Amino acid sequence: MQQVWESTELEYAFLFTLRKVNSLNPENFKSFFHNLPVDPYIKGNYRLRRLSRFIASGDKLIKLPHGYLFQGKDYNPLLGDIKREFSELDDGLIELESFKHLVLAFSDSCKLHPEAEIGVHQIRTICSPHNLGNPAPEGIHQDGTDFIGIFSVNRENIQGGETHLYTAKKEKPVFSKVLNPGELLLVNDHEFFHFTTPIKPQVEGQGIRDVFVLTSPSLLIDY
Repeated sequence: MQQVWESTELEYAFLFTLRKVNSLNPENFKSFFHNLPVDPYIKGNYRLRRLSRFIASGDKLIKLPHGYLFQGKDYNPLLGDIKREFSELDDGLIELESFKHLVLAFSDSCKLHPEAEIGVHQIRTICSPHNLGNPAPEGIHQDGTDFIGIFSVNRENIQGGETHLYTAKKEKPVFSKVLNPGELLLVNDHEFFHFTTPIKPQVEGQGIRDVFVLTSPSLLIDY
């Protein structure tokens, strides 16, 4: 598989990198965000989510069995030590060549072991004039994995949603940017804390922020 990258290397490029993935058209993913189930573990019904796990083997994706998402309270004080279960990604999405390219791009960029598990979270955050959408309700945090990738699919009628990276929780961010559709942020989770600011509508009506979040290891456990 050949990837065409337009890269912006940052001060901590060996620890995080922002890239525009020219070979991926976010439009190919948009329709699959319209039928996401509500995340039942977050109050307010403003976050919708699916989750599956894979192994990237050569130029193929191998889908792994359904499992639970589990993080310790040290990493997720809001939902830590809870076995969370989410619906699997839509089969039609998984069959897209663009989806395979996204997961393989993450694996290649992070130089993952061929048998490394990759979790793919499909997340929509909704806001309205009377309710903010909070992409990171747990606050400034680490996920408890090795590598994180955030791929922006869509921003519609929103302001905010700026992604921050920190070397420590009480320090100023070393990276602050709104991720535009088609941009992929790769982060070493051992070295940085991350956070995304709340979103609100630009004009009257509903606003949405659609992203894929990829992690390795997947943080999923078997039944």
